[in-house]
Amino acid sequence: MVGSSTPLIECFRGSEVGAYLKAVAKLRISVFRTFPYLYDGDQAYEEKYLATYAQSPDSVFVIAFDGYDVIGASTGIPLDHDGEVFQRPFVERGIAPEDVFYFGESVLLPQYRGLGIGHRFFDERESHARALGRFRWTAFAAVDRAKDDPRRPGNHRDNDMFWLKRGYQRRPGMTMHLSWREIGESDESEKPLTFWLRPLEPAA
Repeated sequence: MVGSSTPLIECFRGSEVGAYLKAVAKLRISVFRTFPYLYDGDQAYEEKYLATYAQSPDSVFVIAFDGYDVIGASTGIPLDHDGEVFQRPFVERGIAPEDVFYFGESVLLPQYRGLGIGHRFFDERESHARALGRFRWTAFAAVDRAKDDPRRPGNHRDNDMFWLKRGYQRRPGMTMHLSWREIGESDESEKPLTFWLRPLEPAA
């Protein structure tokens, strides 16, 4: 049940987020366990992953709180501060990684969806990238799942229309492969994720 207070949205830059890394890691494991990621997560790995974002002075963490509880989180980082596997699809298309601000993920507990928090996550990250003053694009990647995947819940709704309304376009062929262990797998396996891009207009 949603708390009585309106969720509070706060932004943290780089290492400022340190006190909340454990809570964000736990949240990622919970949300990504469901379709389409089906991620069988590990707390220690998640904290290490998020710590690499926090090491970038130009990264951003947008966190939603209900009281003292972290109920949603969204991240972003200059693409040239991220790993080569994330950069390669851009280089292959002639897009310089230093021109791209990459959105890592948005996770939000189900009971808080539909309150506009997802839009705030995008607004705040786009504003952060714009304020840095050196990016031409914002981008993110989403896992590819077949429409007839038998694990797809009957009530599942893809986010494609939401992303399209935000001005993002899926770029077929701009795909990377990441490995994680799905629920029911004994080991990690590679999954394809395709990038979505949006031109970032300069600050007014």
